Amino acid sequence: MQAEAARVQRGEIGRPTWQVMGNRLRAHIVPLLGDVPVAVFTTADVQRLIDHLGGQGFTSTTIAQYLVLLRKVVMHGVHVGALREAPVFPKVKVRSQPRGSFSVAEYRALIAAARSLRGHSHPVLDRLTAGERFWIARELLVMPDELPWLIRWMVNTFVRPGDIKLMKHKHIEVVRGKHVYLRMNLPETKRHSQPIVSLRPAVRVYECLLAYRETHGFSGAEDYIFMPHLKNREHALAVLNFFFHWVLEKTGLEKGPLGQSRTLYCLRHTAITLRLLYGQGIDMLTLARNARTSVNMVERFYASVLSGEMNVGLLQSRRGRMN
Repeated sequence: MQAEAARVQRGEIGRPTWQVMGNRLRAHIVPLLGDVPVAVFTTADVQRLIDHLGGQGFTSTTIAQYLVLLRKVVMHGVHVGALREAPVFPKVKVRSQPRGSFSVAEYRALIAAARSLRGHSHPVLDRLTAGERFWIARELLVMPDELPWLIRWMVNTFVRPGDIKLMKHKHIEVVRGKHVYLRMNLPETKRHSQPIVSLRPAVRVYECLLAYRETHGFSGAEDYIFMPHLKNREHALAVLNFFFHWVLEKTGLEKGPLGQSRTLYCLRHTAITLRLLYGQGIDMLTLARNARTSVNMVERFYASVLSGEMNVGLLQSRRGRMN
């Protein structure tokens, strides 16, 4: 972990990645394999971890990530001379499963439900006894006015939930010219730092949200855009996820078409998927760069849910007749 911390200092990996490594070591790898003598560590021990994680219900993708971390530990042992060589690691077949994006009808239903719930107390309040504590303060257990804006914002800006907790007004610029859009110079996430360009509807969302913030004293350049009154930004994002799940329950959309559990992240998936469906002639590279991801990720996790029939018009289109 000290060696990986040095990589953080050099900018090779992000601090959140380093923190996840520590969490995974403490949660499963050290409790299961920590007492195994280095000299007798074999492929069978690696398989034991795979079987253990599978028994805990982890997906093949997560298990593969644990194996990457275990391999780092083993190779560190080789580098310091504790191990002569690394044992063979069994292969785990990873099957990429796209997140459950929303259709246009489902997207509209989410917005309608979020609007109808504004100002309503969450049902959990009815189950709490006097003085009983909940992880969200009682005064916050009321559907916030901003949730419908958040849903529309994410589908029209391509941002990740991790961006939501960091965004401040100083990061947003309204551009009005031949095209009307938001230019978002957001803090670096997942080693991407290029500005993001929004779709036009995001401008209206931001203007409404900004006017609302001005009446409550949170419209300054250093104020956060969503949940600005919560200084703990991890908690702010968790609260927004909590209320979004309430909206999912209200609409019956908790599961995706393949049975995936839906979260705020599915709104980003929806933004990219809808652009692939309805963006006239948009190319993968432009979309990927604007969404701060790679073409490979777009193809694996976003375009994989599209079928030929969804864009049958483009498939059947013809260029002008050659003279």
